[in-house]
Amino acid sequence: MCLGAKQVIMTKQATIGPIDPTLNSPLNPQNPTFPQNPQARVPVSVESIKGYFEYAKKELDIKSENDLANIFMGLSQQIHPVVIGNVFRSRSQIQMLANNLLSNHFEDKKKIKEIISFLCSDSGSHDYPIYRREARNSLGLNIETPSMEFYGTIKKIYDDIAKELELNQLFNPNILLGNNPAANYSVRRVLIESVHDGTDVFISEGTLTKNNVQINQGMGIPPITRTTIEDNRKFEGWKHEDLAV
Repeated sequence: MCLGAKQVIMTKQATIGPIDPTLNSPLNPQNPTFPQNPQARVPVSVESIKGYFEYAKKELDIKSENDLANIFMGLSQQIHPVVIGNVFRSRSQIQMLANNLLSNHFEDKKKIKEIISFLCSDSGSHDYPIYRREARNSLGLNIETPSMEFYGTIKKIYDDIAKELELNQLFNPNILLGNNPAANYSVRRVLIESVHDGTDVFISEGTLTKNNVQINQGMGIPPITRTTIEDNRKFEGWKHEDLAV
Protein backbone atom coordinates (compact mmCIF):
# COMPACT_ATOMS: atom_id res chain seq x y z
CA MET A 1 0.00 0.00 0.00
CA CYS A 2 2.85 2.39 0.80
CA LEU A 3 4.53 1.78 -2.56
CA GLY A 4 1.29 2.50 -4.40
CA ALA A 5 0.43 5.64 -2.44
CA LYS A 6 1.21 9.10 -3.82
CA GLN A 7 1.94 10.27 -0.28
CA VAL A 8 2.60 8.47 3.02
CA ILE A 9 1.94 10.15 6.37
CA MET A 10 4.30 8.93 9.09
CA THR A 11 4.44 10.01 12.72
CA LYS A 12 7.66 9.82 14.73
CA GLN A 13 6.68 6.35 15.96
CA ALA A 14 5.57 5.04 12.57
CA THR A 15 7.54 2.43 10.64
CA ILE A 16 7.10 0.58 7.38
CA GLY A 17 8.48 -2.90 6.80
CA PRO A 18 10.34 -4.71 4.03
CA ILE A 19 8.57 -6.93 1.49
CA ASP A 20 8.87 -10.41 2.99
CA PRO A 21 5.69 -12.44 2.45
CA THR A 22 5.14 -15.83 4.03
CA LEU A 23 3.29 -18.72 2.42
CA ASN A 24 0.70 -20.81 4.22
CA SER A 25 -0.65 -23.96 2.62
CA PRO A 26 -1.64 -27.52 3.60
CA LEU A 27 1.72 -28.67 2.15
CA ASN A 28 3.77 -26.54 4.58
CA PRO A 29 5.74 -28.40 7.30
CA GLN A 30 3.69 -29.38 10.34
CA ASN A 31 4.20 -27.15 13.35
CA PRO A 32 6.03 -29.28 15.97
CA THR A 33 4.83 -27.06 18.83
CA PHE A 34 1.22 -28.16 18.19
CA PRO A 35 1.44 -31.97 17.82
CA GLN A 36 -2.19 -32.29 18.95
CA ASN A 37 -3.30 -30.31 15.90
CA PRO A 38 -2.12 -31.98 12.66
CA GLN A 39 -3.47 -29.03 10.66
CA ALA A 40 -1.10 -26.55 12.31
CA ARG A 41 1.53 -25.56 9.76
CA VAL A 42 4.74 -23.52 9.85
CA PRO A 43 4.64 -20.45 7.59
CA VAL A 44 7.45 -20.41 5.03
CA SER A 45 9.15 -17.06 4.44
CA VAL A 46 10.10 -16.19 0.87
CA GLU A 47 13.36 -14.53 1.92
CA SER A 48 14.23 -17.29 4.41
CA ILE A 49 14.43 -19.82 1.57
CA LYS A 50 16.75 -17.52 -0.36
CA GLY A 51 18.76 -16.83 2.81
CA TYR A 52 19.29 -20.56 3.29
CA PHE A 53 21.07 -20.86 -0.05
CA GLU A 54 22.91 -17.55 0.36
CA TYR A 55 24.29 -18.80 3.69
CA ALA A 56 25.50 -22.01 2.07
CA LYS A 57 27.18 -20.21 -0.84
CA LYS A 58 28.58 -17.11 0.86
CA GLU A 59 29.16 -18.01 4.50
CA LEU A 60 30.08 -21.69 4.06
CA ASP A 61 31.73 -21.05 0.68
CA ILE A 62 30.04 -24.02 -0.98
CA LYS A 63 30.51 -23.81 -4.75
CA SER A 64 30.23 -27.39 -5.95
CA GLU A 65 27.07 -28.04 -7.96
CA ASN A 66 26.78 -31.50 -6.43
CA ASP A 67 27.00 -30.09 -2.90
CA LEU A 68 24.41 -27.41 -3.69
CA ALA A 69 22.17 -30.09 -5.19
CA ASN A 70 22.48 -32.12 -1.97
CA ILE A 71 21.60 -29.01 0.05
CA PHE A 72 18.51 -28.52 -2.08
CA MET A 73 17.53 -32.19 -1.67
CA GLY A 74 17.89 -31.84 2.09
CA LEU A 75 15.67 -28.77 2.06
CA SER A 76 13.06 -30.50 -0.11
CA GLN A 77 12.82 -33.26 2.51
CA GLN A 78 11.79 -30.67 5.09
CA ILE A 79 9.70 -28.41 2.83
CA HIS A 80 7.53 -29.78 0.04
CA PRO A 81 9.00 -29.02 -3.43
CA VAL A 82 5.70 -27.45 -4.49
CA VAL A 83 5.97 -24.99 -1.57
CA ILE A 84 9.55 -24.13 -2.59
CA GLY A 85 8.36 -23.52 -6.15
CA ASN A 86 5.55 -21.29 -4.91
CA VAL A 87 8.06 -19.37 -2.78
CA PHE A 88 10.15 -18.34 -5.76
CA ARG A 89 7.08 -17.67 -7.88
CA SER A 90 5.75 -15.37 -5.16
CA ARG A 91 9.10 -13.59 -5.00
CA SER A 92 8.94 -12.82 -8.72
CA GLN A 93 5.35 -11.66 -8.41
CA ILE A 94 6.01 -9.25 -5.54
CA GLN A 95 9.01 -7.78 -7.33
CA MET A 96 6.90 -7.22 -10.45
CA LEU A 97 4.09 -5.67 -8.38
CA ALA A 98 6.53 -3.39 -6.55
CA ASN A 99 8.01 -2.31 -9.87
CA ASN A 100 4.57 -1.49 -11.30
CA LEU A 101 3.57 0.51 -8.22
CA LEU A 102 6.82 2.49 -8.05
CA SER A 103 6.72 3.20 -11.79
CA ASN A 104 3.70 5.42 -11.13
CA HIS A 105 5.89 7.73 -9.03
CA PHE A 106 9.46 7.34 -10.33
CA GLU A 107 10.91 7.47 -13.81
CA ASP A 108 14.43 6.46 -12.77
CA LYS A 109 14.50 2.67 -13.34
CA LYS A 110 17.79 2.36 -11.44
CA LYS A 111 16.20 4.02 -8.41
CA ILE A 112 13.21 1.69 -8.62
CA LYS A 113 15.52 -1.33 -8.75
CA GLU A 114 17.47 -0.08 -5.71
CA ILE A 115 14.28 0.40 -3.69
CA ILE A 116 12.95 -3.07 -4.56
CA SER A 117 16.32 -4.67 -3.79
CA PHE A 118 16.43 -3.00 -0.38
CA LEU A 119 12.85 -3.92 0.52
CA CYS A 120 13.15 -7.53 -0.68
CA SER A 121 16.64 -8.56 0.44
CA ASP A 122 19.12 -5.89 1.51
CA SER A 123 17.18 -4.90 4.64
CA GLY A 124 17.81 -8.34 6.12
CA SER A 125 14.43 -9.42 7.46
CA HIS A 126 10.81 -8.44 7.91
CA ASP A 127 11.68 -7.33 11.46
CA TYR A 128 13.75 -4.44 10.16
CA PRO A 129 11.87 -1.17 10.93
CA ILE A 130 12.09 1.63 8.37
CA TYR A 131 11.47 4.96 10.08
CA ARG A 132 10.34 8.05 8.20
CA ARG A 133 13.82 9.58 7.82
CA GLU A 134 15.12 6.48 6.05
CA ALA A 135 11.89 6.12 4.08
CA ARG A 136 12.21 9.70 2.90
CA ASN A 137 15.97 10.13 2.48
CA SER A 138 17.20 6.64 1.57
CA LEU A 139 14.20 5.20 -0.27
CA GLY A 140 13.02 8.51 -1.67
CA LEU A 141 9.34 7.93 -0.86
CA ASN A 142 7.00 10.93 -0.56
CA ILE A 143 6.75 11.04 3.23
CA GLU A 144 4.74 13.70 5.08
CA THR A 145 5.35 14.66 8.72
CA PRO A 146 1.97 15.52 10.32
CA SER A 147 1.33 18.72 12.25
CA MET A 148 0.51 18.41 15.96
CA GLU A 149 -3.18 18.90 15.20
CA PHE A 150 -3.08 16.22 12.50
CA TYR A 151 -1.13 13.95 14.85
CA GLY A 152 -3.93 14.31 17.42
CA THR A 153 -6.44 13.08 14.83
CA ILE A 154 -4.19 10.14 13.90
CA LYS A 155 -3.83 9.23 17.58
CA LYS A 156 -7.61 9.18 18.06
CA ILE A 157 -8.00 6.89 15.05
CA TYR A 158 -5.25 4.60 16.37
CA ASP A 159 -6.86 4.45 19.84
CA ASP A 160 -10.19 3.51 18.25
CA ILE A 161 -8.56 0.74 16.19
CA ALA A 162 -6.57 -0.49 19.21
CA LYS A 163 -9.80 -0.77 21.17
CA GLU A 164 -11.60 -2.63 18.38
CA LEU A 165 -8.69 -5.07 17.85
CA GLU A 166 -8.09 -5.36 21.63
CA LEU A 167 -4.36 -4.72 21.09
CA ASN A 168 -3.72 -4.22 24.80
CA GLN A 169 -5.45 -7.43 25.86
CA LEU A 170 -3.59 -10.73 25.84
CA PHE A 171 -5.46 -13.54 24.11
CA ASN A 172 -5.44 -16.11 26.91
CA PRO A 173 -7.29 -19.39 26.13
CA ASN A 174 -7.50 -20.27 29.83
CA ILE A 175 -9.37 -17.05 30.64
CA LEU A 176 -11.69 -17.58 27.68
CA LEU A 177 -12.45 -21.15 28.73
CA GLY A 178 -12.75 -20.52 32.45
CA ASN A 179 -14.31 -23.64 34.00
CA ASN A 180 -15.97 -24.65 30.73
CA PRO A 181 -14.66 -27.62 28.70
CA ALA A 182 -15.08 -25.69 25.44
CA ALA A 183 -15.64 -22.15 24.21
CA ASN A 184 -16.14 -20.46 20.85
CA TYR A 185 -14.07 -17.43 19.91
CA SER A 186 -13.98 -14.79 17.19
CA VAL A 187 -10.92 -12.53 16.97
CA ARG A 188 -10.58 -9.48 14.72
CA ARG A 189 -6.91 -9.34 13.71
CA VAL A 190 -6.57 -6.84 10.85
CA LEU A 191 -8.62 -3.86 9.70
CA ILE A 192 -8.54 -2.09 6.34
CA GLU A 193 -10.97 0.82 6.44
CA SER A 194 -12.21 3.16 3.74
CA VAL A 195 -14.37 6.25 4.00
CA HIS A 196 -16.44 5.20 1.00
CA ASP A 197 -16.25 1.38 0.85
CA GLY A 198 -16.65 0.22 4.44
CA THR A 199 -14.28 -2.13 6.27
CA ASP A 200 -12.44 -5.30 5.37
CA VAL A 201 -11.53 -7.27 8.48
CA PHE A 202 -9.36 -10.38 8.84
CA ILE A 203 -11.03 -12.70 11.35
CA SER A 204 -10.03 -15.91 13.10
CA GLU A 205 -12.91 -18.00 14.43
CA GLY A 206 -12.97 -21.39 16.08
CA THR A 207 -13.54 -23.47 19.17
CA LEU A 208 -11.16 -24.03 22.06
CA THR A 209 -11.46 -27.41 23.76
CA LYS A 210 -9.84 -28.39 27.05
CA ASN A 211 -8.58 -31.98 27.17
CA ASN A 212 -7.14 -33.88 30.12
CA VAL A 213 -4.49 -36.35 28.98
CA GLN A 214 -3.06 -39.08 31.19
CA ILE A 215 0.64 -39.75 30.69
CA ASN A 216 2.02 -43.09 31.83
CA GLN A 217 5.46 -42.75 33.43
CA GLY A 218 6.17 -46.47 33.85
CA MET A 219 8.38 -48.07 36.48
CA GLY A 220 5.43 -48.27 38.90
CA ILE A 221 5.09 -44.48 38.99
CA PRO A 222 1.47 -43.30 38.97
CA PRO A 223 0.38 -41.61 35.75
CA ILE A 224 0.16 -37.83 35.65
CA THR A 225 -2.63 -35.76 34.12
CA ARG A 226 -1.88 -32.83 31.89
CA THR A 227 -4.34 -30.38 30.43
CA THR A 228 -4.04 -29.44 26.78
CA ILE A 229 -6.08 -26.93 24.82
CA GLU A 230 -7.05 -27.79 21.25
CA ASP A 231 -7.69 -24.97 18.81
CA ASN A 232 -10.18 -26.06 16.16
CA ARG A 233 -9.94 -23.19 13.67
CA LYS A 234 -13.23 -23.07 11.72
CA PHE A 235 -12.67 -19.91 9.72
CA GLU A 236 -9.74 -17.63 9.00
CA GLY A 237 -9.94 -14.99 6.32
CA TRP A 238 -11.32 -11.66 5.18
CA LYS A 239 -14.88 -10.44 5.63
CA HIS A 240 -16.35 -7.23 4.27
CA GLU A 241 -18.48 -4.99 6.45
CA ASP A 242 -20.52 -2.20 4.89
CA LEU A 243 -20.58 1.29 6.32
CA ALA A 244 -22.88 1.75 9.28
CA VAL A 245 -25.99 3.76 8.38
